[in-house]
Amino acid sequence: MKTFRQILFWLHLVAGILAGVVIFVMCVTGALLAFERQTIEWSEHDVRYVAVSSEPKLSVTDVLAKLIETRPEAKPVSIAIKNEPGAAWEISLGREGVVFANPYTSAITGESNKKVRNVMSMLREWHRYVALSGDQRPIGKALTGAGNLLFLFLAISGIYIWFPRNLGWKSVKPVIWFRGGQRGKARNFNWHNTIGFWTSLLLIVFTLTATVISYQWASNLLYTLTGNEVPAPSQPQQPQQAEAFTIPAALDAAWSRAEQQSPTWKSISLRFPANESSVFTIDEGIYWNIFGRSTLTVDTATTEVKKWDPYGERNAAVQLRSWFRFTHTGETGGIPGQILGLIACVGGAVLVWTGFSLAFRRFGNWLKRRRNVAEAV
Repeated sequence: MKTFRQILFWLHLVAGILAGVVIFVMCVTGALLAFERQTIEWSEHDVRYVAVSSEPKLSVTDVLAKLIETRPEAKPVSIAIKNEPGAAWEISLGREGVVFANPYTSAITGESNKKVRNVMSMLREWHRYVALSGDQRPIGKALTGAGNLLFLFLAISGIYIWFPRNLGWKSVKPVIWFRGGQRGKARNFNWHNTIGFWTSLLLIVFTLTATVISYQWASNLLYTLTGNEVPAPSQPQQPQQAEAFTIPAALDAAWSRAEQQSPTWKSISLRFPANESSVFTIDEGIYWNIFGRSTLTVDTATTEVKKWDPYGERNAAVQLRSWFRFTHTGETGGIPGQILGLIACVGGAVLVWTGFSLAFRRFGNWLKRRRNVAEAV
């Protein structure tokens, strides 16, 4: 067991050196992205909400028509409506950003905060691709994917290496809490062990969920383990030619059909174009997974339902992937989950720093010993 522990230690050290920089980048950006959604919503609060009126809300067609009247060049990509009295309707214009419309008057209340969103987008690029873009993006994805796998190994192997041979309190206490009055190697060793102890399980959860997101083989394995057929690879979408935006004639009737499909709905969104079929994404507000979404496909002309795909009836692998996606960000646990995600990311960054320090110090001592031996000869 001593030999195995030594082998595992050296593998742990080498893995940390190889992936440390990428892991550090992912941890720092992950911490800054921990409350991304709340940060964006807070920066746009003034335009996201309007005064509640006693007048009935306008139709989707009326609001879109007003937008096109005031901005003839606008090409809406999607519209999302929350089932809240004072919530403005969110209309995405693709790369042009997002505008918010008053559902009682159709007036545009304002636009998305591009500065905040651009910062968050930049952080995501660093987190997912270490800021590589264009033809180099696959290289960035490979680097972060490999870094994440090595981070998973580091978290698991770290638990084994940390585990004291003697489980007495005297042996355990120095490696589960911070000790004051220490500097240099002793401080870094204490921090590395203590932070590793308190964050290792969180890091395993976050890196394991990221593996399923990053790698197709991991996603396919999820289907296999749950006894479901692996879906065929999705075909890349062909770029569509830019066309003038037109509002479907029966859009309001189709939207009403979507509302009737789930009376408890919390939000409904629709992507454009929706000339032949309207594909609605509905948050029914009935699932334990607060990010579970159902899909309704309606014939835009006749409002007949072509397909109803409720989240609760999807196979276990599809539902698990949704859980994994938002567990990785901590959002499935709400604010407490996001706080844990923030703590894990900060802890991971400190683990890289203290790990590098300990590794370089060990390497320096090794060089010093070799030099002393050479001088003695």
